[in-house]
Amino acid sequence: MRIGDLGARTGLTTKTLRFYEDSGLLPPPPRTPSGYRDYPEHVITRLAFVRDAQRAGLTLAEIRSILALRDDGHAPCAHVTGLIHEHLDDIDRRMTELAATRDALRTLADRAATTDPAACDADGICTILTPVQP
Repeated sequence: MRIGDLGARTGLTTKTLRFYEDSGLLPPPPRTPSGYRDYPEHVITRLAFVRDAQRAGLTLAEIRSILALRDDGHAPCAHVTGLIHEHLDDIDRRMTELAATRDALRTLADRAATTDPAACDADGICTILTPVQP
């Protein structure tokens, strides 16, 4: 099927399909005698996998590594499991950082609620953000 037909069936633009091909997510398709790309039907399944993997938070490089394993005849399950755990660990780390940032902002919001702008020191920039010196 030609690139426009593939795009229509998958909801992807021809630009995206060419990008996926250039990035190694899609193998170069055979060409018609007139030089048009002629994608086989099974590419639709591969593109659905790419979409699903992106929705799961995997990067294109990670998706490419999974596809490379599969293309080499290996089941990528152990690799995918490792990637999932890496992403979960990253999310846990970021959630911890966000919770600390939220706590710091709540402290600043409390300070802002009790700060009189008229009492700001002209030599400083903003007393709300400047830690109180003991």
